[in-house]
Formats: sequence, structure tokens, C-alpha cells
Amino acid sequence: MIKQILGKIPRKPSKSSERDSNGDGELVNGSSNSVLKSNSTFSKSSSSGSGGLYSGNGSSAPLSKNSNKTNQAKKLIPAIGPHVGSIMALGNGNGVYEALPGFRDVSSSEKANLFIRKLNMCCVVFDFNDPSKHLKEKDIKRQTLLELVDYVSAVNSKFSEATMQEITKMAAANLFRTLPCSNHDGKLAEAYDPEEEEPALEPAWSHLQIVYEVLYRFVASPETDAKLAKRYIDHSFVLRLIDLFDSEDQREREYLKTILHRIYGKFMVHRPFIRKAINNVFYQFIFETEKHNGIAEMLEFLGSIINGFALPLKEEHKLFLIRALIPLHKPKCVSMYHQQLSYCVTQFVEKDVKLADTVIRGLLKYWPVTNSAKEVMFLGELEEVLEATQAAEFQKCAVGLFRQIARCLTSLHFQVAERALFLWNNDHIRNLIIQNCKVILPIIFPALEKNARGHWNQAVQSLTLNVRKIFSDADQTLFDECMIKFQEDEINEREKQEKRESTWKNLEDVAIASTYLSNEAVLASKFASVATVQNNY
Repeated sequence: MIKQILGKIPRKPSKSSERDSNGDGELVNGSSNSVLKSNSTFSKSSSSGSGGLYSGNGSSAPLSKNSNKTNQAKKLIPAIGPHVGSIMALGNGNGVYEALPGFRDVSSSEKANLFIRKLNMCCVVFDFNDPSKHLKEKDIKRQTLLELVDYVSAVNSKFSEATMQEITKMAAANLFRTLPCSNHDGKLAEAYDPEEEEPALEPAWSHLQIVYEVLYRFVASPETDAKLAKRYIDHSFVLRLIDLFDSEDQREREYLKTILHRIYGKFMVHRPFIRKAINNVFYQFIFETEKHNGIAEMLEFLGSIINGFALPLKEEHKLFLIRALIPLHKPKCVSMYHQQLSYCVTQFVEKDVKLADTVIRGLLKYWPVTNSAKEVMFLGELEEVLEATQAAEFQKCAVGLFRQIARCLTSLHFQVAERALFLWNNDHIRNLIIQNCKVILPIIFPALEKNARGHWNQAVQSLTLNVRKIFSDADQTLFDECMIKFQEDEINEREKQEKRESTWKNLEDVAIASTYLSNEAVLASKFASVATVQNNY
């Protein structure tokens, strides 16, 4: 009975609960009172709704009576629940979102604790869809975020584990969100053209930019211990960062690319996971959706790490080239990221020249048929790959390659024909061609001769004559043989054409004559005409 009576008497808070942290960045329960005006406000707001403000995960849970004891028991997560929960209720008018003192206004021993309090304060996420709401609170948060950037940049001692947790918690609360639905989500892949779509800018960018800056400076800081930080910048954190690459706001994708590069460099344990996660994004894009906003930035990130691959290349890296990079030439919207893709592919060939044959055959596999602009891009990439190709690898793919180049030479689109002829302007490629002249010239000679005689574009005709001269100077005998063969083929083709026209003329005569005999004579003449065609051939 006495215990029950004593249990109802409010306890006086202990000195330990009112103290600031001991300098290692840990926060105790009493520290969240600076954001609120009083403890009574906190108790009133802990069970109320969000009122226009919401936490990073978009939901709030009611706090139990023993939540303070639970938080005191967890040294690494002190007062997080009550603090965030109380902020969520401020929109109802039960509390006030107030600025905390500046770092210059407190002693050095109190700065670590103040830093964590400011981080907790910035876990509140405002709704920017209505620009007229919470203007004062939004400005307070922005100024607080700027103070955090300055603090992280100027810190001269190692971040404590509790501080690392609070930084990643604040970043997660602000950054990890459901991206808004794009205008192209309901469109088929064939109807989606990223070049024609107007990108949507992130309305909360005034806050998000500074949050990204805090995260970037934290990851890049020499005071961040990777062995401790990897507990909080873990696989889940990294995967959610990669998911954000689908943001339509290019400013956000640029920050993500830079931060992911820093994480890749600092946390070696995450490197295989990052590569695998990006692979999965590529697979989904290539084989399922063909819709993603961040392929170019991901390829740009990969281009920098491919450059650092050790030799000899691991089998994992070669499979990445074959299964992901080469198939990325397939999507219709390849123009959005082709420059970065071409750089990555060329890096592989420069690293291992034996991959040149694999890459060239991959390009031929996905070579466009009806898209001339895409064909011009492929020819540009082909030149870069051939420039890094050695003679042995060139010989393996020369026949298939120059059959395709011959088709490009006779293209009615002058830019395709012109870009193909520009290959001979490259000294290294020209030398490879001359060394294999006996194989290549018979393949492309008909295309060169047809262009020289009658291509509609004067520039293509002029370039073709230059290429013909290169071959004739290199091996006049072979050139003459090809000319004789071409003339013979022309005569044979002319005879076949005349024979074909004669056959059709006979069929027409039979059909006309049959109409005078009976109504069914046309059907009978059909079989007769087939027999006539077979006899003529």
C-alpha cells in the first residue's frame, strides 16, 4: 500500500538527467527541452497528430509512460523518440519550433551536445507542397542546417559513435522519401522520351541541398572513423541512397554521385555491395522498365572506379561489362547516357585489350537499324574502341565489323555515311585497315564504288574518293581485282534484273490472255506462272 502511494508522487529529476553530454556526443533526456518552451508542452504534444509536420519515416508512434527509462537505458539513442515525437505535434499550436543557441554562444565542452540537439531538431521534415505554410520554421531549420555544415567542416576531433548515429539519422529522415510520381510513369517504354519530358524540380531543395552537404562533409571528413561509421552508413543506407538516383532533379543526382563516390572510397567493405546494387538497377532498366533518371550519373560514378581496377581484371568485372554495360546500348533512350557509357566501355578495352573483340561484337549485336542518330553515336563509340584495339583482336572481328560499316557507307542519311568515312581519318584505325586490306577491301569496295558514282551528298562523295585513293595507293593490284569483280557482279546483276523483268512480262501476258478464256483462267494461270518462274531460274 505504501509503495503504491509513493509511486504516485512525482519524482524529482536526477542531476544526471539534467546534465549535458560528457563530451563524447551522447545526449540525455533533458536536452530536448531547449526546442520546446516547457516540459508541459512536451507532455501535451506527445500524443497529438502531425499537424503539417512529419518525421522522416512519415509516421509517429505514441510514447509509453516508461519511454524515458527506456531511452536512458540506450546510451546510443538518448531521447530520440520523445524529441522527434514532440516536434511532430508542433503544427497543432501546442509547441514552438525555436532556434537553438549558436555554437559561438556556448562553451567548447557544450558544443558536441548542442550539435546533437541541432541534428535532432533538423529531423523534422516540412511539407513544401504548400509554400505558404511554416515559413518561419522552415527558415529556422535552414539556418540550423547551415550551422551544422560549418560545424562538420571545422570539427578537429574524432566524431563519437553517438554523433555518427545522429548525423545518419538526420540524413535518413530528410533524404529517404518516396520520390514523386513522374509524368511518364503511366507511359509505355516506347512512348517515353526523356529528352522531351520536362524534369520536375524538388520543391524542398532549399533544405535537401544543405542536408546533402552535411552528409558529404561528414563522409569526406578525416575525423570520421570508417570502422565506426560503417555501422550506420551500412548496406541499407547505401541502397536507399542508390534508390534516390531516380530523382528527376539533376542537382540531387549530382550530390548523390559525389557522396556515393566518397563512400566507395572510404568504406572498402561496401565496394562489392555498391557495384552489385548498381548492376541490379541496370538490369531492371534494360530488361524491364527502360525508365530511370540516374543512369548517366551512375555510369559517371562507375567510370571513375573502372579506371582504378587492378590488373588482371577480375572475372566479376568482365561479367559486369558483358552483362550490364554492353546491353545498355539496347534501350531507345541511350542518347541520354551514351557519352558516359562509351567512356566506361573504352576504359575496359584500355585496361585489357583482349576485351576489344567482345566489345565490338556486342556493339554489332545491338547496332540500330532504323535510328540514324543512334547509329552516328555507335560509330563514334566504335572509333574510340578501335583506337584502343590491337591488331590481333582487330583481325578476329574485321569481317563482321566491315560488313556493318559497308552498310553505313551506303546509308541515305548523309551523317551516317560521313561518320563511317571519318574512321579513315584516324591514323591507328587506318593502319589496322591497311594491314588487313585483303580481307576488308573486297567487303566494302561495292559500297565505295556506289557512293563515288552517285551518292546524293557531295561531302560523302568527296570523302569516298579519298578512301578509294587510300586503298589504291596501298595495293593497286588488289584494288584492280576488286574493280574487275565489281564490274562482273554488275553485269550479272543486270542480267538477273532483265531476266526477272522478262519473267514478269510473260506472267502479265499469260494473265491477259487467260481473261478471254474463262473467269477461272486467272487462277489457273497463277500455277502456270509459278512453273514459268521456276523454269526460268
